[in-house]
Amino acid sequence: MKLTDYQEIRALLSLHGFHFTKSLGQNFLTAAWVPDKIAEAAAPNRSTGVLEIGPGIGCLTVPLSRLAGRVVSVELDRRLMPVLSQTLAGCENVEVVFGDALKMDLQALVEEEFLSRGLQPVVCANLPYNITSPILTKLTEMKCFANITVMIQQEVARRICASAGESDYSAFGILMQWRTVPELLFDVSPSCFVPQPKVTSTVIRLGLRETPPAEVQDEKLFFTVVRAAFNQRRKTLVNALSSQIPGVSRETVAKALETLGLDGQIRGEALAVKDFAQLSNLLSKQ
Repeated sequence: MKLTDYQEIRALLSLHGFHFTKSLGQNFLTAAWVPDKIAEAAAPNRSTGVLEIGPGIGCLTVPLSRLAGRVVSVELDRRLMPVLSQTLAGCENVEVVFGDALKMDLQALVEEEFLSRGLQPVVCANLPYNITSPILTKLTEMKCFANITVMIQQEVARRICASAGESDYSAFGILMQWRTVPELLFDVSPSCFVPQPKVTSTVIRLGLRETPPAEVQDEKLFFTVVRAAFNQRRKTLVNALSSQIPGVSRETVAKALETLGLDGQIRGEALAVKDFAQLSNLLSKQ
């Protein structure tokens, strides 16, 4: 069965009485080169265990199973159970777990399915757009994956990779750059899906860092400073931080910026990740 052929997808879903649910962000691939290229980008081998989030009908799962030692796919929609039973029938190294990846104990799942078998865990997935930020936050918190290769909305991918001063630069991007080394790989047009989404997708690879790109005295304060800066990104840092962080005055922020040789009128979007680290270190001393 060709899992990216539109007519075969329609026949398969009709056989099982399945209908798309927009709220679950269900868009199935109809271009065979895409799942193959995503699987190759993740670079799994027989010593690798792949965690996949949202397998859909299994078009990415199948090429992953050919390359990896083991694949565990987490699917929210239980209506896909009979569909996946059919499409993955020949994939003996694949296990499908039905549940909500955002609520599931993924750490325990990875330890049981991969680490206990001596497999190096990685993530490879065509992520539903509506869970991209929270699931990437959760996956990078786990610190057990060698890399995370996912297809996500192009706008989010660019936000993750943006540098200081760019319009896409964001608090979420800084979080991802703090925990990973992100790399844009390739774009996928809406015409490669059914139903067609309204936006272009991008495949991105996140290499997990062993240590952050800078030293901070208080990581919680570091992220508080970053969020405050971007919550009111049109305001200067002096105004944004003093109005949102308890105990931090305008004078304190202004003095810290002066110490760093930064303009007192500077906005958060102009600071690189290391600048935010230095700023939070100075504020922690106050």
